[in-house]
Amino acid sequence: MDKKQEKFNKGEIIIYQPKTGGPRFEVELNEETVWLNQKQMSFLFAKDVRTINEHIKNIFKEGELSEKSVIRKSRITAADGKEYVTNFYNLDVIISVGYRVKSKQGTEFRIWASKVLKDHLIKGYTLNQKRLKETNLIDLEQAVEMVKHALETKKLKGAEVKGLLEVITKYAQSWVLLQKYDEEKLSLPAKLTKPKYQFDYEEAIVDISKLKSDLLNKKQAADLFGTEREKALAGIIGNIYQTFGNKELYPSIEAKAAHLLYFIIKDHPFIDGNKRIGSFLFIVFLSKNNYLLDKKGERKFNDNALVALALLIAASDPKQKEILIKLVINFLTS
Repeated sequence: MDKKQEKFNKGEIIIYQPKTGGPRFEVELNEETVWLNQKQMSFLFAKDVRTINEHIKNIFKEGELSEKSVIRKSRITAADGKEYVTNFYNLDVIISVGYRVKSKQGTEFRIWASKVLKDHLIKGYTLNQKRLKETNLIDLEQAVEMVKHALETKKLKGAEVKGLLEVITKYAQSWVLLQKYDEEKLSLPAKLTKPKYQFDYEEAIVDISKLKSDLLNKKQAADLFGTEREKALAGIIGNIYQTFGNKELYPSIEAKAAHLLYFIIKDHPFIDGNKRIGSFLFIVFLSKNNYLLDKKGERKFNDNALVALALLIAASDPKQKEILIKLVINFLTS
């Protein structure tokens, strides 16, 4: 077993049970996505394994997804006690199969998987729902304010106390944002930042080429990674600078960055690597506008949060675009 497969086998196991009844089975959560094998997908979509296999073959044949980037091998123990190496497919494949079979069970699973990934924006693992219900958000926010007041009046001192405050505050802010996201009550911050740097298409292509070279050297990408579909990226970059009545539709760094991330992930300008490239250019854009780091010199988005957010966008319904844009902007300004 190679190191990559061994690492995958250490992924977290989550139990999935459809609300409308149906099969209850274990789901792998690893590398910031969920994984199912063909047998599990046949249960999920109420289709036989041969049908699932045929859909997956067509997905790869038509170039909708790159086989190398969405499959992981894992050893499973069968009923006969023997171990077998089995292909597991990530959420991108599951969603693609779900659209092809037009299954209500598939839609329900996509919503559930999106919720699991969203929870990773708050913590590095799925939130324990019982603990979440037992915790009172108002009490947590009051505790934060009490600690802040104690620090301001110098009743508390020391780096450890400040560090504790930072963790609690970030957790509370993330929770508030995600709660508002759930309730579709997010609003845009009153104060946003005017960009200093204008994103350039040719420069972006050079940056992507360097990213591809690095990933190929690490054997983390296929040859089709970063292959553009008829200058679709140029259109996306043009979109974030579009105007109406001589006024920019997205005048701030936050709005441009959020739309850049969303458009690349959802519009699929590349044959392969849209989520990684979208996340990469999102970081590049923020960095070149001197907006990547906060006042303490720390990144406003850590890697886990960005990956989870990219997957959340990929799995989202297009009708959720505006609320997702607001979520990204709020994370950048919180």
